[in-house]
Amino acid sequence: MRAVHLLALGAGIAAASPAFANDDVLKRSQDPNQQVLQTVDYANTRYSKLDQINASNVKSLQVAWTFSTGVLRGHEGSPLVVGNVMYVHTPFPNIVYALDLDHEAKILWKYEPKQDPSVIPVMCCDTVNRGLAYADGAIILHQADTTVVSLDAKTGKVNWSVVNGDPKKGETNTATVLPVKDKVIVGISGGEFGVQCHVTAYDLKSGKKVWRGYSMGPDDQLIVDPEKTTALGKPIGKDSSLKTWEGDQWKTGGGCTWGWFSYDPKLDLMYYGSGNPSTWNPKQRPGDNKWSMTIWARNPDTGMTKWVYQMTPHDEWDFDGINEMILTDQKVDGKDRPLLTHFDRNGFGYTLDRATGELLVAEKFDPVVNWATKVDMDKGSKTYGRPLVVSKYSTEQNGEDVNSKGICPAALGTKDQQPAAYSPKTSLFYVPTNHVCMDYEPFKVTYTPGQPYVGATLSMYPAPNSHGGMGNFIAWDGVNGKIKWSLPEQFSVWSGALATAGDVVFYGTLEGYLKAVDSKTGKELYKFKTPSGIIGNVMTYSHKGKQYVGVLSGVGGWAGIGLAAGLTDPNAGLGAVGGYAALSNYTNLGGQLTVFTLPN
Repeated sequence: MRAVHLLALGAGIAAASPAFANDDVLKRSQDPNQQVLQTVDYANTRYSKLDQINASNVKSLQVAWTFSTGVLRGHEGSPLVVGNVMYVHTPFPNIVYALDLDHEAKILWKYEPKQDPSVIPVMCCDTVNRGLAYADGAIILHQADTTVVSLDAKTGKVNWSVVNGDPKKGETNTATVLPVKDKVIVGISGGEFGVQCHVTAYDLKSGKKVWRGYSMGPDDQLIVDPEKTTALGKPIGKDSSLKTWEGDQWKTGGGCTWGWFSYDPKLDLMYYGSGNPSTWNPKQRPGDNKWSMTIWARNPDTGMTKWVYQMTPHDEWDFDGINEMILTDQKVDGKDRPLLTHFDRNGFGYTLDRATGELLVAEKFDPVVNWATKVDMDKGSKTYGRPLVVSKYSTEQNGEDVNSKGICPAALGTKDQQPAAYSPKTSLFYVPTNHVCMDYEPFKVTYTPGQPYVGATLSMYPAPNSHGGMGNFIAWDGVNGKIKWSLPEQFSVWSGALATAGDVVFYGTLEGYLKAVDSKTGKELYKFKTPSGIIGNVMTYSHKGKQYVGVLSGVGGWAGIGLAAGLTDPNAGLGAVGGYAALSNYTNLGGQLTVFTLPN
C-alpha cells in the first residue's frame, strides 16, 4: 500500500479560488464563529478552528441553554449559526426556527410548512431531515415532500419554492442541500420504492431548474460523455449504464442521492455518492447495475460528469454508497495530491485522487467485515477496483428464499450517513461506526409505483465474538489505512463527529450522551446525558467571544426506528427493530437542542 502523508487542510480547500464558489458561503464558512453548511466547509471536514474549549478544560463544560423543537422522531443534522442568529430545523413537518442569540434565543420567526402526512409512510427509516444550508441571505430547506424552499434569513418569508419529486411514486427527501456559486444542488430519496434517482441543480435566486443528472439510464440522462467521462482512468463508453441492466429495469433502478455533497472550488467539481439499486433481491436485476453504489464527480454548472467509481457492483446487501466525501490535500509517494476519502457502508474506507478518480486506498475500517476479502488493487487485473466477494455471504449466489447468515456489516453498513470528521492537526479521520452483522433472505417482488420495492427480509445483531456492543468510534490513520484507536459503544454511533482545534473530538450516542474525547488518544474527557438519543451532528460556534457546542437530541433514524415509530416486530424497520430493541431501556423520544459552554 502506498504511503500517504496528510497535510493540514482545515478550510483551506474552500479558500483555493473564491471566483469558483459562492463568495458569501466561502467567506462565512471560513469564519469559525459561524456555521453556514451542515458539513462545516465545502470539503466536508467537519473541523472547527475554535479552541477556547480544549482538551484541558472540556471536562468543565456546562449546559448553557436548551430549546425544545416541539417535534418527536429522529433529529439528524445540526443547527446553523449566521451572524447572531441560529437556525434550527426539525424532522417532519420540517419546522424552521430562527433564534436570536443576542436575546436569550428568542424566536425571531418560525416557518412551518403544510405537508401531506401521507408522505410519512413513504419515507424509509424515519422522518429525519439532515438540515438547512445558508447562502446569499437565504436559508434553504429541502422538505420531506421534496419541496425545495428558499426563505429570507431575516424574516422567514418564502423567496421561492419548487417541487423536486412526487411522493406518490415514492420520491421523498431526508437530505440537506449544497449551495454552490449561483445554484443549489439537491438529491432525492426513494430507492426502496423503485425510483430512478438523480441530483438536480436549481437557480439560487429564482428556483428555476438548471440541470438534472440521473444515477442510471441513457447517457443524456446521466449527463456523461462516453469518451471523456472516466471510471478508473478509462472512458466509460457508450451506454455504460444501460448495458448493465436487463431491459428497462434501470427505470426503477434506485441509486438515490440522499447523502452529502462536497465541492472543490479549484477543480470546480462537486462530489457525492449514489445508493443501492432496486430491488434488494439481486436475482431480479442481473448485471453491475451501473451507476448505483458510485462516487460521482460532476461540474456544478452543467452537471457534466468528470469521473465515476462504482464501489459495490451488483449490490447484494443494500450497501448504499451515499456517505460523505471528505476532501483533503495529502502527499502520496512524496507528491502532493488532491484526495477524496469516503467511508462506505460496505465497510471499506476509500481514498481516491479527486481530480482523476484514481483509486489509491481501499481498506476495511472494521475488522469484522467479511462479505469481501479485499478490493482488488492490481491495475493489471480484470477485477481491478472491484471487491472480491466471499461466496458464503453472497445473497446472489445463495439465491432467492435462502437466508444467508452472518454477513458483516449489516445493511445499515459499517457507517451510514452519520458524517465523519478530519483534523489537520492530527491527520486523522474520526469515524462513527456500526459494529453490526445480519441475516439476509431475498425474495421475488413485483414493482408497483408508490409501493415498497424491497424484496428481502433482514435481521440484525451485534458483531459476534467482539465487545458485545453495536458500535465503535474510531480514529482512522490515513498513512497506513488502519484504525489508530477504537472506542467500543453499546449501540451504533449514529451521530456526526466534530473535530476542533482544541484537540477535542465530539460525538453523540444513541443512549443520549454527548461525549468529548482527546483527538490524539481517544481518552474520554467529558460526557453528559441529554434527554433523548443523539443522532444529530455536533456543531460549535462563538458568540460574544465565548465558544459554544450544540447538539440536537431526539432518538430515531434507521437504528432508532423502533422507538421513533413505535414498532415492535423484530423484522420491521428493515431488520433494525429487533437489533436495537434494548435501546428502549436507555432513552425515550424527544426533540431538544442542548447548548454547552465553559463556566464564566
